[in-house]
Amino acid sequence: MSTDDQSRLMRANQANWDARTPVHLASRFYGLDGTPDPDRWFASFEWDDLGELADRDVLHLQCHLGTETLAFAQRGARATGLDFSEASVAAAHGIAAKAGLDVDYVQANVYDAVEALGQRRFDVVYTGKGALCYLPDLPRWADTVAQLLRPGGLLYIVEFHPLLNSLGPKPTPGEGPELLLRHDYLGGGGPVHRDATFTYTDGPAVAGATDSYEWMHGIDEVINALTTAGLNIRGLRESDELPWPRWPQMVRTETGWWRLPEPRIPLLYGLLASR
Repeated sequence: MSTDDQSRLMRANQANWDARTPVHLASRFYGLDGTPDPDRWFASFEWDDLGELADRDVLHLQCHLGTETLAFAQRGARATGLDFSEASVAAAHGIAAKAGLDVDYVQANVYDAVEALGQRRFDVVYTGKGALCYLPDLPRWADTVAQLLRPGGLLYIVEFHPLLNSLGPKPTPGEGPELLLRHDYLGGGGPVHRDATFTYTDGPAVAGATDSYEWMHGIDEVINALTTAGLNIRGLRESDELPWPRWPQMVRTETGWWRLPEPRIPLLYGLLASR
């Protein structure tokens, strides 16, 4: 796929996320009518891997409403969030102000992050939980991340496992609760067009731009993109829990997150790399 075609599909995604924003702001899923609880979106192992964040420069790529970005500011980091949706960035500013937290938000395509952030370098770049699937070119993304990190800086990806993304319910309703392997695990198959009239949250239909395009990326593709860009892989975790129940048959655990009934399979992974 040409760069022009990739840009066209990413503009469609940008319009869709602009249209999603008011639905997400009003949803019970995000719970923004009360006091935000950023920690609900993080597994405990994430803080173990990230370590002390006070007085460190942390960049959250593809931050959407900034609900996770707030957690870095709460831990004393100089937090910056970047997202391509103008509506999301405007909402994120308001959410941070309401929470009394100082977070710098910038609107830009992730591929333009180096220029949009004025060549700044960061101690930590964080991304994930539904971010990489909207990027058509992982080597270009990895090169961008490498330019954003200071020497010794950390990249932390906490992302939905490719196995999770390959699962789906049976095609005919009422056929039983079991999930099937219905989608590609490996990347390289080109963009997948989705109807995003309804998003992963509760609430009404999205008004207007409902076309969404996603790209599958296997873990090998992620690792190879990072190592080719000069980053060193420090660790990889696989977790069988998600911060919300993606399917009705998921059960709540003692952590407050959700897992599928046995057999246990990875639903989320955490990948730590350094420059």
